[in-house]
Amino acid sequence: MQILQQKYVILTLFLGLNFIAVTPAMAANLSGDLLKQPATEITISLGNSANELKFEPNHLEFLAGKRYQLQLTNPSQLKHYFTAKDFADGIWTQKVQAGKVEIKGAIHELELKPGAEAEWVFVPLKSGTYGLRCSIPGHTEAGMTGEIAINN
Repeated sequence: MQILQQKYVILTLFLGLNFIAVTPAMAANLSGDLLKQPATEITISLGNSANELKFEPNHLEFLAGKRYQLQLTNPSQLKHYFTAKDFADGIWTQKVQAGKVEIKGAIHELELKPGAEAEWVFVPLKSGTYGLRCSIPGHTEAGMTGEIAINN
């Protein structure tokens, strides 16, 4: 019980101090209960079947300390990137799963080929407003951008 209380205190300190970088040692201190809570699922489309260069939705809001699962899909005939480095630096990624591959650790950019799907499970830690874009030349300039907000 005392160990569990220590984990909650450590998690509270992380959230209150808004650490910039999350190390594996910090992530290990996240409460097991937090990682077992159901993730809030949000679907994001990178482009659409008409090959429009946009994220749908292009504005995302998260609460620090809650668990989320992004369902990323690419219904277009073009490949797209989900690029949000500063956002990725302010979260703890539990996993990214695409097909039969599960990736753990720091993620800064995901490439989704036409028809691809990926799942990103994470816990936001650092509040702020972050840019989202597709880093393929011409896509950002054509409007494939967005905004991600993490609130306390």
